[in-house]
Amino acid sequence: MSSADVVVIRGGQVVSTSGATAADVIVEDERIAAVVAPGSVAALAAARDARVVDADGCYVVPGGVDVHVHLQLPMSPEATSSDTFATGTAAAAWGGTTTVIDFAGQMKGMHVRDAVEERLAEADGQCAIDYGLHLSMGDVDETALKEMGTLVDEGITSFKFFMAYPGVYYSDDGQLLQAFQRCADLGSMAMIHAENGIAIDVLRDQAASRGDTGSVWHGRTRPSRLEGEAVHRAAALAEVAGAPLYIVHLSSSDALEQVTWARQRGLNVFAETCPQYLYLSIDEHLDQPGLDGLRHICSPPLRPSTTHDTLWQGLRRDELAVVSTDHCPFCDTEKLLGTDDFRVAPNGLGSIEHRMDLIHAGVTAGEISLARWVETCSTTPARLFGLYPKKGVIAPGSDADIVVYDPHVTQTLGADTHHMNLDHSVWEGIEIPGQVRTVLSRGSFVIDDRSYVGRAGHGRYLRRDVSDLLV
Repeated sequence: MSSADVVVIRGGQVVSTSGATAADVIVEDERIAAVVAPGSVAALAAARDARVVDADGCYVVPGGVDVHVHLQLPMSPEATSSDTFATGTAAAAWGGTTTVIDFAGQMKGMHVRDAVEERLAEADGQCAIDYGLHLSMGDVDETALKEMGTLVDEGITSFKFFMAYPGVYYSDDGQLLQAFQRCADLGSMAMIHAENGIAIDVLRDQAASRGDTGSVWHGRTRPSRLEGEAVHRAAALAEVAGAPLYIVHLSSSDALEQVTWARQRGLNVFAETCPQYLYLSIDEHLDQPGLDGLRHICSPPLRPSTTHDTLWQGLRRDELAVVSTDHCPFCDTEKLLGTDDFRVAPNGLGSIEHRMDLIHAGVTAGEISLARWVETCSTTPARLFGLYPKKGVIAPGSDADIVVYDPHVTQTLGADTHHMNLDHSVWEGIEIPGQVRTVLSRGSFVIDDRSYVGRAGHGRYLRRDVSDLLV
């Protein structure tokens, strides 16, 4: 065994879903060979023929798993999300994320197979970290329902549906029921964008007709009650179908109440939230004139700041299972398309680099525990989407996706220091306690003591299993 094949991470606190333990981690080739007592005979022996990483004073955590990103996503003929598979996965690594799951998008009139092949071709050879795909289904018909079985056999085991965006991705209740029934048959995960898009479009058009076209009206025409109503309806349909359901980008107290209702009924209903809904708000960020407000347009929209405490509580109670980013950044030129009409502005924010940091900030603020940080950002997303125990845990046999995290550093977020392909930051000036020091992806250094040493093409496409968390 050559020194290039062996790494010993020494002196750190290894964090799992049960807490932090002093341990040394031995990596051989692409996998974790052992997790041993500090300074043990095994660690000392391995270190003689290894690259040794000093993690004294640091946390050693499983690489983050971000199961909701949109890289180089065309939103309109004029706007495509600014991070490519190359730049976005590199930025993710800078922030301690070692696995992402993006989406192949089947729009109206498109074959499922074509959508998947196109997306795989775009990502091939570009990613710095490992990646997978969900399928976004915008045309639920008999052919597409049949093709879902083939995709599950090929390792795409989750399917996203939309109760919003009529004419593009929207599915009615009948289509959703059929799709959920198919997911139940396959054991696959149904994902849902839960907003009542039909009612929202009425409100949006009414606002525009009154001349209410500023960015704040993006939020006011997507009220939280219409998110909560959609979550309730989706959960009811999933219950009838017997399908597991995953609510993406939950943003509001109304929606969280319905997730709690479903889980109290014993249903396999899970939900994610995103950093923007834990920190940003409609009153402080979206309700600003001009570009400052447009930069904060995302869907669902930012909610009142009073919602933050409710969502943190949801994370503590496991009513919210996962923190993802819904990373979908657009540069100022694209955001300015909505200058005269919020309906034209592309929806999305840039957060892929900051998720682990922002949720760790919640640990230092007493919102969640250290173990819960790892659980919501690494372990549970890996389990829900068929990647565990290959991903999401530091254990013998698992992929050596490892982050050395220094909790003693304070960093200031902003466009001048981030690595996303984005000319602004919605996190500008925010001070964060803690910072990634070193990142390994399958045993290879991607970030080495705050230097990027990764490469496009290192990341492998992941064929996923079904979830192991379903009752």
